[in-house]
Parts: sequence; structure tokens; C-alpha cells
Amino acid sequence: MMTLQGKRVAILVEDIYEDPELWYPYYRLQEAGAEVTLVGPRKTTYTSKHGYPATADVAADEVSADDFDGIVIPGGFAPDKLRRYPAVLALIKGIDAKGGLVAAICHAAWVAISARVVAGKRATCVGAIKDDLINAGAEYVDEAVVVDGNLVTSRTPADLPVFLPAIIDQLK
Repeated sequence: MMTLQGKRVAILVEDIYEDPELWYPYYRLQEAGAEVTLVGPRKTTYTSKHGYPATADVAADEVSADDFDGIVIPGGFAPDKLRRYPAVLALIKGIDAKGGLVAAICHAAWVAISARVVAGKRATCVGAIKDDLINAGAEYVDEAVVVDGNLVTSRTPADLPVFLPAIIDQLK
């Protein structure tokens, strides 16, 4: 089942990330054959909401959009930090500009909003930030997964079983 052999995917990491929203995509994408890289604002170890460590392989300013076919942005409270780093936003914007996958779940829509990649798109997120998505020019849809072009969005960890197949289909 190596359907993503040769594909390179970044997963963003920062403190207070939502554990399953990082690790479920990390392992599922590897199972599918993708090369997965954890990218943080700095090359250091970050701690999840529940105390689980994740070490960034590289810092966002050490890579470019050309290094990846797609990017996954986990939720939790990490997105509130991630959206403050210009290198993170530039990476997302660059991947989006070349038509690469941009996937965001839960609060991760905040990062996609700050990278300015949601305007005019259909998208979903956790209900707590749906007004932010709407105010950024997206059409909010309350569904488990929404695919609009290269943008794949989902609401909460309960939606991971439909989020990942949509990501994998998009990367094929």
C-alpha cells in the first residue's frame, strides 16, 4: 500500500499541539509511503497538550515549498503560535501557490487563514473558530472533511478517519 512513494509531506509542530492530529497523519502518511518531515518554527522538541514530545526535523526557515508536495497543519492550541511565524506562513503560502496539498484540522484553520490561502474556498474547522474562517472569505461547511482544490480541511480528532483518506487521495 505504498501509494505515496516519492511524495514529501511536511507536518507542522509547535507547543500544545493536539496529539492525534499530529501523530495519526504522521504514521498514516508513512504507511502510505510518503516521506514525512516535522517542521517547527525552530529545530527543537515541542510538547503536546497531553505532554507528548515531538521533535522538529527542521526549522521552517530552513526549508522551502519546493521541498514538499504538501503540508498538514495539526490543531490544538499550537496553531495560535504557528500563525505568528513568517517562515511558517511563507511555507504554507508557497505550497499553496504551486498547487500542493494544504491540509488543516480543528484550530489549524487559523494558520491557513493567516497564510491567506482560504479566501474563496469551501472549508471547515472546529466550530469555535468558524467565524474566523468566514471572516477570512471562506465558505464554512459543517462537514467531517471538505476538499476544495488543493485545500483539505476537517473539524476535530473524531474526523481523522475521513481526513486522512482525503489527504492521501489529494497527494496521489
